[in-house]
Amino acid sequence: MLDHPLRDTLASEVHARPFLRLEGSARLSHLAIYDAARPELHHRLLSSLCAAFGTAPPPPSANHFTARHAELLLKWERHTEFSSFTFVLEHGGGEPFSDNAIDRVPAAWLAELAGTRLVALHAEVVERAAAERVRGSLARWFAGPVLVGSRVLTGGEVWCDWHIGPDGYSRFLVLDLDFREAQVGRLLQRLYEIETYRMMALLALPVAREMAGTLGQLEAELAAIMARMDADRDGSGDPALLQQLTRLAAHVQALAAHSTRFNASGAYDRLLFARIAELREERIEGVPTIGEFMERRLSPAMNTCRAVQARHETLATRVARAVDLLRTRVNLAQERQTNALLQGMNRTARTQLQMQHAVEGLSVAAISYYVLSLIAVAFKALKQAGLPVSPEIGQGVLIVPVVLGVYFGVRRLHKTFAAGETH
Repeated sequence: MLDHPLRDTLASEVHARPFLRLEGSARLSHLAIYDAARPELHHRLLSSLCAAFGTAPPPPSANHFTARHAELLLKWERHTEFSSFTFVLEHGGGEPFSDNAIDRVPAAWLAELAGTRLVALHAEVVERAAAERVRGSLARWFAGPVLVGSRVLTGGEVWCDWHIGPDGYSRFLVLDLDFREAQVGRLLQRLYEIETYRMMALLALPVAREMAGTLGQLEAELAAIMARMDADRDGSGDPALLQQLTRLAAHVQALAAHSTRFNASGAYDRLLFARIAELREERIEGVPTIGEFMERRLSPAMNTCRAVQARHETLATRVARAVDLLRTRVNLAQERQTNALLQGMNRTARTQLQMQHAVEGLSVAAISYYVLSLIAVAFKALKQAGLPVSPEIGQGVLIVPVVLGVYFGVRRLHKTFAAGETH
């Protein structure tokens, strides 16, 4: 009741995927299964193998499993992208690689691996006296163009050629000259992890090679768009160029789906060289060590992957900057058009205001004329009634007051209408 719900899970993580405990000579066959489209395949293969061996399979949540069937020891591990099956024959005898652990596995189960086997290797552990004899005839078991070997863990030697033989398996020969207890198991696990991580890291290489050609086309297209942008001084073609840049940005962004593969490749590459460092290799004169071989043969491929990934990121940045630049040009052109439109509206408004003032002046004159005409009619009527009134003199005297009165009345009415429209 006191424990956190994750305590057992987290505490068990340091004990996950335990290494094999082997003593004496041994023969191993190791398989790594990769199928990105069918993640459920790994547990299905394990369940099928357990059924063939008559062994109960682990629960689906398990990530490692060990079982024994007759003389064969099985070790299974589930990783993020792949799973591995290691078959062990302990206390092997006879010539190296004259017998293989994988031969004890049912052929029907091996047929289920079709198209998913990424790594397949045989490893042979030869003890002391036999090791001295085997060391003198390494060419019998390694036909590859390069023989790689080194002293490891201060107690033995490892030999390999990183070459896939006619049977589809590569080979590791471990000479146990003076290994301490449990060192053989740890060494074998590191060796097949090195081979597995090497292959998993190289999964990004075909993607990088394909992307390199695509990136070249996109870079050429971007350069052509930028050249047209520079040549188009008046900006008349900017909307069309913006559409082309937007489409180009979409293509570049679609390539970002491969970034997961590149990141995983980098992680596997780091794990690979970490496992090589754990071997504590010492040079054997005349042959390259595992670390030297990987540095010379694997690093160029990984550098290619890193270069393509960096090239894609640079292209994405360049396209984004080009889009921002072109969008700024379009915005400036729109602002210029808007300013020109506003200036035209201002001129129209001023013209309308001048016309309005002119109309107001004419209105004052017309209204004043009609008012004075009415007053003249009134004065004539008074004169006809016998009053001593001169219509001409009265009309002349009232011209200025009438015009001023009409003028201020029109102004007041105009201000009243303007205030009403504001509210």
